[in-house]
Amino acid sequence: MRLKHSRVFALLSSRLAALPLAAIPLVGILAGAPVAMCEETASAESPYPVVFEEDFENGIERWEIVDPKSWAIQEHGLGKSLAITQRESDYKPKVRSPLHIALIKGVELESFVLTFKVKSTKNTGNHRDCCVFFNYQDPTHFYYVHTGAKPDPHSGQIFIVNDAPRTALTENETGVPWTDDWHDVKVVRDFDHGSIDIFFDDMTTPILSTHDKTFGKGRIGLGSFDDMDAFDQIELRKGAPAH
Repeated sequence: MRLKHSRVFALLSSRLAALPLAAIPLVGILAGAPVAMCEETASAESPYPVVFEEDFENGIERWEIVDPKSWAIQEHGLGKSLAITQRESDYKPKVRSPLHIALIKGVELESFVLTFKVKSTKNTGNHRDCCVFFNYQDPTHFYYVHTGAKPDPHSGQIFIVNDAPRTALTENETGVPWTDDWHDVKVVRDFDHGSIDIFFDDMTTPILSTHDKTFGKGRIGLGSFDDMDAFDQIELRKGAPAH
């Protein structure tokens, strides 16, 4: 679990205090220096640089929300989270597609690994879901995954919206084990290979997989078709593990 900012600062300070003064670079640790949240940084743990992180402690300025009135910053046990507050939306898409969409500003990728935590705040039964939007070109051209509790042609599938009502790219028959607790989700998109893999709690075995190369570089976002969720601890890495 990624630490919130105050705990990160305390941990960093304690480690720096144990180093000789000459070993500590001055740039970036001066009092009051801002922490860069969108720098591309790779590590020994993963060769894919982090290009975006979010925990909503500083608000929602880095997000474009299609219907802001149906979203709010709320507390759901992990500090501040971005939450969908009502099932209805004033957003009326041109073609049949999700109603609640929050897109990351200033980031467009072909291949990526996205991880985040999500909590369903209203049990709506078989179609209880959250959605992830990716390779988003515009409101009528994008992919999304619908993590529906009970799959059918309109739930629990990976979809494409291509200037027409959403069409399933998968024929999934396995339900998503929603509870009222927080869950971990991972989306791995490898454009060169054409693969899309979706993970739910189990980060080793995907619950949904498909191949499609209709859309490449595009935006990434979170939301729901018409359900209520809270989102937190988002991390986006550029690139994807080779198949």
